[in-house]
Amino acid sequence: MSQSQGINATPSDLRRAVDVWTWPSVAIYGAIAALFVLLVLRAFTVNGPTGWAVGAVYLGYDTLLLAFTFWQTLPLRHGPPRAVAGVPAKSDLPSLGVIVAAYNEGMVLEATVRALLAQSTPPQEIIIADDGSVDTTAAVMRAAFGLAPPVIGGLSESSPQAPGMRWLRLAHGGKAAALNAALPCLTTEVVLTVDADTRLEPDALAAMRRAFGDNPHLVAATGILQPSCGRGLMARSLELFQSYEYMRSFLFRYAWMQQNSLLLVSGAFAGYRRLAVNEVGGFDTASLVEDYDVMNRLMRHSGDYQRGWQSVVVGGARAQTSAPASPMAFMRQRRRWFGGFLQTQYRFRGMVGNRHYGRLGLIMLPITAIESLQALYGLFSLGFLIFYLATGRWSIVIPVGALILAKTGLDIAFHAWAVIIYRRWLAKPTGLSPLVAIIIALIEPYSFQVLRNAAAAWGWEFMLSGKVEWGVPDRSRHVEV
Repeated sequence: MSQSQGINATPSDLRRAVDVWTWPSVAIYGAIAALFVLLVLRAFTVNGPTGWAVGAVYLGYDTLLLAFTFWQTLPLRHGPPRAVAGVPAKSDLPSLGVIVAAYNEGMVLEATVRALLAQSTPPQEIIIADDGSVDTTAAVMRAAFGLAPPVIGGLSESSPQAPGMRWLRLAHGGKAAALNAALPCLTTEVVLTVDADTRLEPDALAAMRRAFGDNPHLVAATGILQPSCGRGLMARSLELFQSYEYMRSFLFRYAWMQQNSLLLVSGAFAGYRRLAVNEVGGFDTASLVEDYDVMNRLMRHSGDYQRGWQSVVVGGARAQTSAPASPMAFMRQRRRWFGGFLQTQYRFRGMVGNRHYGRLGLIMLPITAIESLQALYGLFSLGFLIFYLATGRWSIVIPVGALILAKTGLDIAFHAWAVIIYRRWLAKPTGLSPLVAIIIALIEPYSFQVLRNAAAAWGWEFMLSGKVEWGVPDRSRHVEV
């Protein structure tokens, strides 16, 4: 990989080439939107079970995704996949640095950094990218790590307690800007972005280094995250639902990885080949979700210049991260996530249906295009069903209920199987239970899934507003260190 090619490009420069509609993308998005409108209108014009076709399509789409994930993750029944190239010698492992972007995270920052220092193979460099914090961050950096505050825009000397760790103090500009400012401060081959509220397990960095050492074409990797919501009944309930949601999400990512079409890495714990990120212009400060945006640019750049770049999910790299502990905090987080997803889909619409990008363009991106309206499908499906029940239209409710019952049976089977296969993939206890997974499958569609769909629908407004903000959890109720 050339160290100079593309270094001076900016995200705006590299984005302009994809900000165009192509006939495949117009056809795909147009068909998705037209189908949704027709199915909703059908509910008002057809007085029979087929009037609930919007719900049938919603359930059918989800069933196909479950079947795809089941098929692609079958190899995990034998345990963690072996590295194709074997385990590289220690001297062959790439150097690794970590950027911890933090904004008012003084309450959790020390625990996160100490987890990095306690790794079985500690990082060679750590940059704390302090994005204009006005809380206790400065006091923590001084007391815990012996770092004197540098001037705004300046970089401190190495910590006497942790050589290789430095404090980059910035004016408040957002997470992407903090990451971009920290990138030139590192010299390592691999760069990890770790959120200030994410604590890595002791062997997480070793697993990441092995993954990049095994595969010279690997430019991005995501670790496995476990959500933590703190104490209290509501927090524990949300943690339970999100734990099983995260499990399914990472199995989905493994499935897309099998098709060389993984686009979603978790910025809370993600690894990148440093020169590749430089080549596509770093992180976009105008993006609502800088991690998803940079992945789209990496994969587009790879297709355009035939680089053969790949992305993976690393089962051996695990961490615990803070997650929303209240329904409103959850809604705000998912509103930002989904708004950013929509923004990125629009920015890279020229890749959708484009054979130039292989399976990514022909399969994965058209499916993610469907995701743009999936939440609306779900909300309308539920709304029509409630209306049929309220008006006593049993000729519709009974067959629709039978369809929902059949889908519930599939969900139960998938959830139970997913827990088992997830355990084998991670090769460790996960705290997840097949029995609890079955209970979740029964109640989630009428509770947590409704909340998630409502937040996604709200994401449309957030995307159109174009507001970029930090996704900082509310720590007024819980802090775990």
